[in-house]
Amino acid sequence: MGGRQGGVGKTTVAASLAVLAARRERRVLVVSTDPAHSLGDVFDRELNDAPRRLLPNLDAMEIDPDAEVDAHLARVTEQMRRYAAPEMMAELERQMRLTRQSPGAQEAALLERLSRIVSDDTAPYDLVIFDTAPTGHTLRLLTLPEAMAAWTDGLLAHSRKSEELGKVLSHLTPKRGRDVATPFDDPQEDPLNDLDERTRDVARTLLERRRLFHRARRRIENAQESGFLFVMTPERLPILETARAVQALEAVKIPVAGTLVNRVLPDDADGEFLRARREQEATYLARIDEQFAHLPRPRLTLLPSDVQGIAALEELASRLESAGF
Repeated sequence: MGGRQGGVGKTTVAASLAVLAARRERRVLVVSTDPAHSLGDVFDRELNDAPRRLLPNLDAMEIDPDAEVDAHLARVTEQMRRYAAPEMMAELERQMRLTRQSPGAQEAALLERLSRIVSDDTAPYDLVIFDTAPTGHTLRLLTLPEAMAAWTDGLLAHSRKSEELGKVLSHLTPKRGRDVATPFDDPQEDPLNDLDERTRDVARTLLERRRLFHRARRRIENAQESGFLFVMTPERLPILETARAVQALEAVKIPVAGTLVNRVLPDDADGEFLRARREQEATYLARIDEQFAHLPRPRLTLLPSDVQGIAALEELASRLESAGF
């Protein structure tokens, strides 16, 4: 679920779609990944990083990017503690504090969390709805396995074991069409055994992350399992932004389920001001029909008041059902 600009109603639509799916007896998790969370405001419930049951079959949560960064750096620090000399720990912890503030730290940690949610086949849900602006995140997610492979090769270039480790990574890295690396029935045959303990530990960590991102990428690319629904309003900038986003996703073979046109003026709105607005809106609706002709384009009319609380979301879910969802 994405909207390229704020204020188009994507969070409200995501919440209402979750309510509609739960009404149809599907077990649903709706997840907000926006640092400026509004999902809890829409439901009028306090949400945090753990799923909270809001309705039968419906859980909701808000991922905290700062908490994800802290948890990731804590894992890295703990791993390094096993190898770093005691006198090095103060400097290591200082570097971790600096890393926390580095550009991209939140995004990297968030991508890993999203990948784990997308790839988790043991979760008790039939449907997961992400309330997010997906394009940048998704394109980065799709390129992360290759980027990580290149970064790993560079990192290990100065290692005395780089040649041996390079062969191991080449053998174990998931290839296109495979979800996981080839397992070894006999642990004695695992080529990582040829490496020293420190390098082996690093290699296993990197391989686990590479496999995770590959699994998530394949699931996102599978139109039978995933799809992106863009929410926009019939205005110039949202149309332009959504068109770019759809093109970017389709260029890398990511399925787009459709575009929901939100806040369309109702036919019975009256007055000279609204008449002029409706005339302008008609040109934008025609542009939407032309630019997104290959996608479903359901519409929702502008409501007289804000949507907040379960009862209002139930009503909007019925409107979505009437619109063809």
